[in-house]
Amino acid sequence: MYRKYIKRILDFVLSLIAIIVLSPVLLIEGILVRIKLGSPVIFRQERPGKNEKIFTLYKFRTMTDKKDEEGKLLPDEDRLTKFGKMLRSTSLDELPELINILKGDMSIVGPRPLLVQYLPYYTEEEKHRHDVRPGLTGLAQVNGRNATSWEERFKEDIKYVNNITFINDTKIVLKTVKKVIKREGISHEGEATMGSLDVERKRINKIVQI
Repeated sequence: MYRKYIKRILDFVLSLIAIIVLSPVLLIEGILVRIKLGSPVIFRQERPGKNEKIFTLYKFRTMTDKKDEEGKLLPDEDRLTKFGKMLRSTSLDELPELINILKGDMSIVGPRPLLVQYLPYYTEEEKHRHDVRPGLTGLAQVNGRNATSWEERFKEDIKYVNNITFINDTKIVLKTVKKVIKREGISHEGEATMGSLDVERKRINKIVQI
């Protein structure tokens, strides 16, 4: 009952309330992002959702558009400013995803929506993370965030998919608030994001073939 009906209703109601209550924060954050990082203020990227249906995810941008002498964008770590790192470590960059939740692309709790380019590299078991709507936060995020391996994260995702209850969702939300406040489990120092899943899986496949 909760998984099939109530969860979506709660997502809609709570995301709508959050957007209204946090609208001053969203406005101020948008202005600061425009001043410090440039435009567009909102970062848009296609991500796979429930049943691998592609949707457009919204986030505040966290990197500049700095380029080298040849006009090519610099590596992520060179474009990620202190302000951008602060947005990521506090998860403030993810507030626009409330719109995705309101629209039904995402849920408050669920496996995080990853890159479309990762789709061919999931195992059959890992593909089940797409049996539900992706989330603003999830079990993997409260058990390490970006400080764990891909395999560990996916195990947590599947564990969540198999045990969706109101109590579990509530626990995950409360743990998320605690981790964001303490800034636990963020990327290692000097890293903009986790290593790419496709690159890692390709490397492993080459080793196996050898």
